[in-house]
Amino acid sequence: MKGFVVYGRQRGVALILVLWVLLLITITTSAFALMARMDRLEANALLSGTQARLSAEAAVNLMVLALRDPQDETRMIADGRKYQFRIDGIDVEVSALDERGKLDLNVAEELTLANLFSGHGLEYGDAEILAAAVVDWRDVDDMERVNGAEDDAYAAAGLQVGPANRFFLMTEELLQVIGVSYELFRRIEPGITVFSRTSLPNAAFAPVAALMALPDITYDEAVNFVAERRSQEVGESIGSQLPNGVLVMEPGRGVTYSIQARATMPNGVWEQLEATIRLGGNSDGIPYRVLRWREGFQY
Repeated sequence: MKGFVVYGRQRGVALILVLWVLLLITITTSAFALMARMDRLEANALLSGTQARLSAEAAVNLMVLALRDPQDETRMIADGRKYQFRIDGIDVEVSALDERGKLDLNVAEELTLANLFSGHGLEYGDAEILAAAVVDWRDVDDMERVNGAEDDAYAAAGLQVGPANRFFLMTEELLQVIGVSYELFRRIEPGITVFSRTSLPNAAFAPVAALMALPDITYDEAVNFVAERRSQEVGESIGSQLPNGVLVMEPGRGVTYSIQARATMPNGVWEQLEATIRLGGNSDGIPYRVLRWREGFQY
């Protein structure tokens, strides 16, 4: 009887050990299965992201081809309106903006810059000061203009780097100008450029952010004007007027454009990019040159 009790206890211990081993095997198997599933999901996401990125790049190239169309009636309009289509089952949204519709930081007059800043929320006195600082940043001398800022003003503000005294190479350099906040830059960034070499934005292409550089136009008026312009077909906006009386003139084709493209996969994975390009072939046979490239931003 005593031996039977000991034998029964051994069987009980063995059963517990077997159960623990089974539990460990189950946990290990589940962990491997979870890791395998996560690896598969990561691989699918990477594959989908790559496909979306390549589709967005394809959309940029298709837009370049469309902008080179010699026929005005069939050429895509470069005023920021969005075109939607599908590439191998992938939804694509693409738009182009003629850089002449933006305000060039390197040639804009001080008064125009002040209008831009005041149109985006600054008091006009503060806008004049900031406009003078921008001109001092880009001019080649160290002479401080009225309301402007040169090295002494930057040093007094505790800034270690002063004005570059050269043209802006990229719009982001505006953040180095004393008094320019990131919030203000985000508001005006869609309407500024360093590529157009025009002192005023062309209303035939200008986004709302750029139209605020023109005198006597409110934000709501600019929004309504852009919405109406984008609802019109080629040539319909020519001769129309802005609320301030400025006539809309649509010159010949431009050569520099900002193209935005977003591609969305059926599973919801998306990629978007912006390319600022200049049309014209080169020695490599490429029909355009990339001036600026951004990926993954929100717009």
